[in-house]
Formats: sequence, C-alpha cells, structure tokens
Amino acid sequence: MRSQWKRLRYRLEWLGLLMAAKVVPLLSRRACFHLAQMFGALAAIFDRPGRKVALSNLEAAFGDRWSISERSKIVRRSYQTFARSMIDLFWAPRLTKENFWRYIDIENLEQFHRDAGPGKTFIAASMHYGNFEWTSLALGFVGYSAEVVTQEFKNPLLDPIFEKVRKRFGHNVVPRKGAIVRLYKTLRRGGCVAVLVDLTVHPRQPSVAIDCFGLKTCVTMAPAWLHEKTGAPILPAHCEPLPNGRYRFICHPKIQVRPDATDEEIAQACWDLFEPIVRKNPAPWLWMYKLWRYKPTGTKRLYPFYAHPHPRFGRMVAASRKNATAPADS
Repeated sequence: MRSQWKRLRYRLEWLGLLMAAKVVPLLSRRACFHLAQMFGALAAIFDRPGRKVALSNLEAAFGDRWSISERSKIVRRSYQTFARSMIDLFWAPRLTKENFWRYIDIENLEQFHRDAGPGKTFIAASMHYGNFEWTSLALGFVGYSAEVVTQEFKNPLLDPIFEKVRKRFGHNVVPRKGAIVRLYKTLRRGGCVAVLVDLTVHPRQPSVAIDCFGLKTCVTMAPAWLHEKTGAPILPAHCEPLPNGRYRFICHPKIQVRPDATDEEIAQACWDLFEPIVRKNPAPWLWMYKLWRYKPTGTKRLYPFYAHPHPRFGRMVAASRKNATAPADS
C-alpha cells in the first residue's frame, strides 16, 4: 500500500512540475514574484519538518541574537526566496542574451574575466543563497558554459525536467555520484565547472571538516581537490534577490591559495568569503537545508536537533584541531 501511494505521489509531483514548466514562462515577472511570495509563505506554515530544521539552524548559528518571532520571519523569507528561485528557474526560458540585463545586475564582471584568464578554465564556487539557480545561468550569459553539479531528487521523474531547463544555457548537468572525476576531466580539457561549497556530504565521501558559524560541518572537498590537481583558480560568486523580481550577481576576487594549503584550508577559505554575506543578510540562505548533519563527540556548543555524532567525522575534526595547533615546521 505504501509503495502504491509513493508511486502515485511521484506521478502527481511529475505532472505538477510538468505543468509548471509550461505555465510559468507565460507569466509576467510581477506575477512570478507575487506567486513566489505566496507559495513561500504557505510553505513556511505547512512544511513543519523544514521549518523545524530552519529554526533550529538559526538558533545554532546565531544563539539568542533574535527572538523566536524574528527567527520565524527570517525562515518565512528564506522559503520565499527559495520559491522565487524555483519559479524563476522555469521562467528562465524567457531570458535571452539581449534582455537578461533587465533582470540581473552583474558586479565586478571585468575582474571575473581577468581572474578566469584567457583560457577561461576555472572553478566557480557558490552557495545556496538567493537564486543560486540563476548564478550558473548568469555565467552562461556572459560566455562561460560549465559543468554544473546537481543533486538528484528522491523522485527520479523530476530530474529530466530540471535538467532540460538547466541545459538551455549551455551548461552540462553532472549528478553528484562520481562528479569529481568528471569535473577533473572537464578542467583538464580547458573547460570550467561550478560547485556549491556549502553542500553537506557524508563523512565517507570526499569531504573535509570546516567551521561554519563556529560549528563544525562536513562539506565537499571538490573545489579544493580540483584546484590542487589542475591549478584552476577558484572564483566565488553569489546571486542575491532585489525588489520586484530582479537579482544582483556578484563576482568576488579569486580565492588566494598558498602552494602548501591543505584541502581543509582551501575549503575553509571558500566558506570564509561567503559567511559574512550570510551574517549580514541571513534570509536568502537556504536555512531549511540540514547544514550540520554531523557534530563532534562531546561538543558543548549547541548544534541543531538533527545533528548526530559520527566516528569518521569525529576523527576528521580531531585531525583538524591537531594540525591547527602543530608547530609551523612540523
């Protein structure tokens, strides 16, 4: 009975998404914005598991900086931003090289071009902030087609629909499983790749432990490993929402990496660039995501309710602390 209901639910989700992919491009930008505001507000009310995760994340990251009411407002805006990202992803076929400037402001593009170099081989690093879907879209419009890592849906019927939309702008979609090898080959061929640096992964996967809001978390080591193996620069960028359905795509200076930097130090440098942005305006970050799935054993710091100790992650954190206190010549 449960498997039958699951198949039915998957089919209904597929039909709903297929309809959205056909209807949303017919809407005006104003209609998309207000629709996202409405759906986001409703999701913040009815998605109880997601709201619980988001509120717990905010409490763990910021402590008692905000009241419960203030945290709830941030969570609602986070849902609304995510709803905008999804609706605008399906509206994106309306964009062209001639009109996308009306909807996206781009800052520091010339510096981005310089950092990318004449070969245009680089690792674009971003985070689950604002319209992260339009971050890769903006790269495509300014001349950089990339291999983009995505996470598969629990409902496999949805993947082809999202993949079709994302490929419209010259990108290739790479599933997470085995992605690092494919990204490596792309960079070796002189291409560019895009990775989300706040992607939480299992400690058994290629990962490192970094500090995120003072809490240890387990993130992908892909940008660090790819930089070490290919020498391609890491170019951070993020996309933040503006009023009335517009966005600002901000290019940051490339990450400065010492020749002897470890994977952990490179991953930490990537996140250290983004954390002040989230601290300044937390609402556009995806707080419903389980950002701290694992925690060190015996920690006194408050972690979200869903975090649990993992032996391998504990060893990663212990090794990190040992290296941090080791003499410089060790």
